Amino acid sequence: MTDSPDELRLDVWLWRARFYKSRALSTRTVKNGKIRLERNGQTLRAFKPNTKLRPGDRLTFMRANHLFHIEVLSMGMRRGPANEAQAMYAIVDTATKIQLTA
Repeated sequence: MTDSPDELRLDVWLWRARFYKSRALSTRTVKNGKIRLERNGQTLRAFKPNTKLRPGDRLTFMRANHLFHIEVLSMGMRRGPANEAQAMYAIVDTATKIQLTA
């Protein structure tokens, strides 16, 4: 058995990487088409929580008023502490804060 699986469900990965407080929130975000997955030069909008995620994939999504563009480094074995979760990904672009105007 290996330390980490080769692929993992997108909603589970987002929860383990601590982008969402609950798996239900990450599942809802994926179902609403809020996550873009870039793999092998193709960018797709993910609508299914069971979309398989692999190391090397890139994700783009908004959370609150922050835009995240990250590269997946590992799958992780659990939802651990923040420093463990941050080792699962690398930020590709600096997160951009979007100014919302009324």
